[in-house]
Amino acid sequence: MIKNISNLGDAALYCDFGEEVNKEINSEVINYFKNIKEKNIPEITNMAPSYNKLIITFDLNLTNFDKLKEKINNITLKNYDDSKNRLIKIPICCDDEFALDFDRLEQNLRISKDEILKNFFSKEYFCYMTGFIAGMPFLGDINESIRLKRLSTPRVKVPMGSVGITEKFCNIYTFESPGGWNIIGNSPIKVFDKYNNINPALINPGDTVSFYKINKEEYKNWNE
Repeated sequence: MIKNISNLGDAALYCDFGEEVNKEINSEVINYFKNIKEKNIPEITNMAPSYNKLIITFDLNLTNFDKLKEKINNITLKNYDDSKNRLIKIPICCDDEFALDFDRLEQNLRISKDEILKNFFSKEYFCYMTGFIAGMPFLGDINESIRLKRLSTPRVKVPMGSVGITEKFCNIYTFESPGGWNIIGNSPIKVFDKYNNINPALINPGDTVSFYKINKEEYKNWNE
């Protein structure tokens, strides 16, 4: 449930679902997002769900904060069938060419590369949100034994397709971008297609992702 709705600038609602980051709270955020989106409320111009917040921007020519807040508070919710959320399998090559941060990870976590990868590949990951760059999925929750903070100095360029981990999350860089996540490999899969006007993002909030390992030859021949 929404704990509080406040102003965010002149034309946005900041819907707060709490401070915790977990699948249960994020599922509530996604459920509100889906319900509001389905109702196609004309005053709403955009919605941005995150781990535990939902930002709703609106047209000041059509409504104001108080009116839209009342509408959101009184919205009738239906529960969406979780079985419709997809399990998406993503290949990843962890060859030294792509795994940029294993020296740092091994030193700080005090476990071997093989153990890090074993713990990483043993889980399925829930997509909490997408953002930062278009279509980038924020996936949780990684094994506690491989959680580490971001790089103290972010890279100027992280290659597209890089798979990174930091704290309780992993992600996939959908474009070349600055970034400070610990890079453990690269996927040949295009996770975001800007030319696809219907479904540009392969992974969406509520989906589940599992990774599997491929070798360098498989990686290089993937799109042939």
